[in-house]
Order: sequence, then structure tokens, then C-alpha cells
Amino acid sequence: MRNFVWIVAAGLALAACGGGERVTRGYVAPGPSFANGPIKNACLGSDRSARNPRLCGCIQSVADSSLSNSEQRLAVTFFKDPHRAQEIRQSDRPNHERMWTNYKAFTNRAEQICRGL
Repeated sequence: MRNFVWIVAAGLALAACGGGERVTRGYVAPGPSFANGPIKNACLGSDRSARNPRLCGCIQSVADSSLSNSEQRLAVTFFKDPHRAQEIRQSDRPNHERMWTNYKAFTNRAEQICRGL
């Protein structure tokens, strides 16, 4: 349960970041042209006060390089139903285990890259 809370908190922390462009481990966070997609739309539709098109576009850009299209669609369901994330995390299905591993890596990377936007 603690891991679930941590993952949800990390996801929420992504939406709470704010500021300017950042260089992380040699990677420059995307500039004015940000990615569009399901994660960005879910981010913009969230109730987090710090959400903005630049941050949500950055998160989408990281998702595009970290998650498959089907993994992104599944991750979007976590915004509407956080319990779904718990179900996927605890699932023994190989595709869910793989998705959760990729999702954790995605949230960690997005937090590093998009912090300050």
C-alpha cells in the first residue's frame, strides 16, 4: 500500500511543478513545441492548480518516449480512477507487470525532466 501511495504522490507531484526550462542529465526539457496526446489531456483536465500546457506537454513528451500507446491509454485511467492503478500494480498478468515497471520509470523520468515547468 505504501508503494501505491508513493506512486500516486509522485504522479501528483508532476502536476504540481512550476517554473522554467530545465536541463537534466544532458537532456533539455522540450521547448515551446510540446507533445500532444492522452496524458497531456488528462493532465490538463486534472484539478491540480499548477497544471499548465507547458508542464502537461512536457509530461506527454516523456510519456511518448517511455510508454506505448496502450500503456498511455491505461495510465490515463489512473487520473479518473486511482484504484485502477492499485489493481494494475497488484496484478499478476505479465502485461500489467511490464506496464507498471514502465509507468514507474516514466513517472520518475517525467519528474526529473519536467520539474520547474
